[in-house]
Amino acid sequence: MMKLKHLATATFCLMVAFGCSSEKRPIYKDASADIEARVNDLVNRMTLEEKILQLNQYVLGVNTVENNFGEMVKDIPVEIGSLIYFNDHAEVRNAMQKKAMEESRLGIPILFGHDVIHGYRTTYPIPLALACSWNPELVRQASEVAAQEAYDCGVNWTFSPMVDVSRDPRWGRVMECFGEDPYTNAVFCKAVVKGYQGDDMSEKNRIAACLKHYVGYGASEAGRDYVPTEISDQTLWDTYLPPFEAGVKAGAATLMSAFHTISGIPASANHYILTEVLKEKWQHDGFVVSDWGAVEQLRYQGMAEDEKEATMLAFNAGIEMDMADRMYQKYLAELLEEGKVDMKLVDESVRRILRVKFRLGLFEHPYVEEKPESEMYLLPKSLEIAEKAAAESMVLLKNENSVLPLENVGTIAVIGPVASDSTQHLGNWGARARAEDVIGIVQGMCEEYAGKSKILTAKGCDFEGNDKSGFAEAVRVAKASDVVVVCLGHKGSWSGENQSRSTIEIPKIQEELLSAVEATGKPVVVLVTTGRPVELPRIEQKADAILQTWHSGVRAGKAIAGLLSGRYNPSGKLAMTFPYSTGQIPVYYNRRHRARTGDQGLYKDITSEPMYPFAYGLSYSTFEYGKLTVSSDKLKEGETIYAEVTVKNTSQRDGLETVHWFVKDPYSHITRPVKELKYFEKKLIKAGENVTFRFEINPLRDLGFVNREGKKYLDKGEYRIMVGDQSVSIYVI
Repeated sequence: MMKLKHLATATFCLMVAFGCSSEKRPIYKDASADIEARVNDLVNRMTLEEKILQLNQYVLGVNTVENNFGEMVKDIPVEIGSLIYFNDHAEVRNAMQKKAMEESRLGIPILFGHDVIHGYRTTYPIPLALACSWNPELVRQASEVAAQEAYDCGVNWTFSPMVDVSRDPRWGRVMECFGEDPYTNAVFCKAVVKGYQGDDMSEKNRIAACLKHYVGYGASEAGRDYVPTEISDQTLWDTYLPPFEAGVKAGAATLMSAFHTISGIPASANHYILTEVLKEKWQHDGFVVSDWGAVEQLRYQGMAEDEKEATMLAFNAGIEMDMADRMYQKYLAELLEEGKVDMKLVDESVRRILRVKFRLGLFEHPYVEEKPESEMYLLPKSLEIAEKAAAESMVLLKNENSVLPLENVGTIAVIGPVASDSTQHLGNWGARARAEDVIGIVQGMCEEYAGKSKILTAKGCDFEGNDKSGFAEAVRVAKASDVVVVCLGHKGSWSGENQSRSTIEIPKIQEELLSAVEATGKPVVVLVTTGRPVELPRIEQKADAILQTWHSGVRAGKAIAGLLSGRYNPSGKLAMTFPYSTGQIPVYYNRRHRARTGDQGLYKDITSEPMYPFAYGLSYSTFEYGKLTVSSDKLKEGETIYAEVTVKNTSQRDGLETVHWFVKDPYSHITRPVKELKYFEKKLIKAGENVTFRFEINPLRDLGFVNREGKKYLDKGEYRIMVGDQSVSIYVI
């Protein structure tokens, strides 16, 4: 008996030593249990204070975003739900996570977020540029690299993609979207979500996506930021909601509410869009985070009398997490006590946040491996994708007398403020990018033409101002060269949040530099480096060729040089219209019909047509489109037909071509745009070869429209399928 007693005591000691006890292990800690069971178990164990802290987001690290400067958080509660992480390595993040896991009562991991807009350290072209590639698979690959780098630094959640349909280039945030078309934004939204999240967010190198800014933020009035918008219910459904719906269907874990007011109701207090549409109609089961300070800003928008009311309005509308302003932490408990917020909604909100954390695998893998930078950033494959993305995103706007590509040229002058300023290629929202990572234009040209051509350089002038003292040197260099490449544009900081501009011109000093160089009589190639469409009529008159290079990231110079030399064949096409002048704005391809024909209602002092329309872009190859055909000119709802066109490369150079398929409904009981993009496809066509492009037409999906409640309908009658300058009629019977 004595031996048995000693054995029992020893067994008990071993159980204690190894963390075993007679108490059953909590379900939420059981990785084999169903996620919903784990979520419910954990919520049932939480105190009110623990729940409320899960609904708040603080900042950890140095905040380098100008518009988000705030006091560095020193005393972070270990129960905090999320932190925006500003650091280049995972050490600080892991240390904070360790506090949460070991010092909090329940050991709930923190969700670490960051603005990964177009790459993390390996910076890619801005999203507007990426859309001009018309290559969703390439964009998926770039997003996958961004996710890997962010993950290795300790970030689990990105505030991206932005899918605000945007039609006013005066608005600085056009750089973050995929252009003016709803379908285009939807396609690239799905590609980015897939690149970030993969098929399983708990896998290594995956991060949660966040669709923003929900919804209609891109309808910015006169290009000004944060201002009210007027959007009809029907336009909300046919233009602004489709990209978000596509992202939700693709599995996007989270969404971010917008700053602006929609037809009198702020987006961050809009129960209809945040709850009735997103949660009830679309059945999204992730969570919504406010934009920076958007809860408190309900006071400035004239809806909430004070911070407490702002908290009530935002939370009851459907925002689960409060970014940065700590309104939820201050007032939710008090609002609950007063009966102005329902405890059921608090529990449901906490469930949504925990659900995302479980899906990310944070409970099983709260820490990330701390690696040297050489194993995290700027990896060879990542840089290869960066260069390819930049090359496919740039758009050749003019190429008179085939001045490009520059082959067998003795001396090339590279002139202008962008020529040697590599920093500007990063654009805005550069995440953890560094200027020293960038290959600029001069460096790229020197490497590209090494042993082939001599490269001469001169700055000429700054981005703005009146100093022309550098003009003489620029003219001297131009005269000594066979061809002049003039590098004009905007600084990266001139685009992005809070970067509205009343005009989209290139600054006058740069246009004057171009005039001085053009006067030498040498062939002139103009590179336009901007984060938005710009006015180009005066520049076009002085240029033999124009290449829109955008803000294209760390390999911008390599891609530019490759395009100029012919190593790359231009294939980019515009995802956003370029107007002749600021006064034409808004000008976009999918406008509705006007009430009168001919020249009535058009501008009297300028053309009403754009300078460079949506989907415009040149190539070094020439393509000939065959006859557009359809498998049947009659169909019923539920049936499928095909439209086909064969494209021949009639040049001696292989080239990538994108075919855009548009639909036109001539007469509808709700008037529709003059044409609507419904499909696009990009393919390589080798010199002299033919390739057939096919558009599978589903009547309701591709021909249907939506009413003001978001219900899709299909009118019977004539529709037109359009490719290039061809059109064929089909009939729904």
